[in-house]
Amino acid sequence: MRLLLVLIVANMLSGCVTSRIEQSRDAVTGISSDEAMVLLGRASYNEKQTEESFTDCIADVLNKGDQSIRLIAQQQFKDDLYPWFEPRTAPTSADELGRLFAQPGVKERIDDANVRYLAWIDGDTVTIDSGGSMSCTISSFGGGCFGMSYWEEDASYEASIWDLKAMTSTGQISADATGTSYLAGVVLPIPILARPGNAACEGLAEQLRSFIQGDS
Repeated sequence: MRLLLVLIVANMLSGCVTSRIEQSRDAVTGISSDEAMVLLGRASYNEKQTEESFTDCIADVLNKGDQSIRLIAQQQFKDDLYPWFEPRTAPTSADELGRLFAQPGVKERIDDANVRYLAWIDGDTVTIDSGGSMSCTISSFGGGCFGMSYWEEDASYEASIWDLKAMTSTGQISADATGTSYLAGVVLPIPILARPGNAACEGLAEQLRSFIQGDS
């Protein structure tokens, strides 16, 4: 009976995610097999950074399938462009990339690495609501947790894509996903996770692949 109740609660409270992907294109794109792309996550050094795990997730998706895109590691790209990506001088927004690309010697370094596109990833996942209650007790007769708590998260990210051959912005892709996760206590705590960050990652990555390769 107790197991049946646990299964019913888990089924009723399955995590739900809604997501939206939007794209704005400013130029024709295409990439050859010998060219590469680099993903750079926002790093302001004094504010919340775009999680490295999010850019890693995008890279994992882009590396899969028959239409995989060759990627240059973020740290390798920064090392190749030393000292322009040192914390003191590195760009902190997509708008500042134009300033960086105008610096003498930058284009030559990029050409040497054969990096065609740069996708600047900006955003984060935040908790926008939470509630409910959960109580757990332990005694000589046993213990357990009873109640339910929930939290709603919003994962909002944007990729600004630059053509490093033309040194111009080619467009933007935005991904927004919201999901509610639950922790239900029926003797044992049961987490039901929505994972909106994963949904935003997969949606943004697939749209980014289509954006880069669609006009090849």
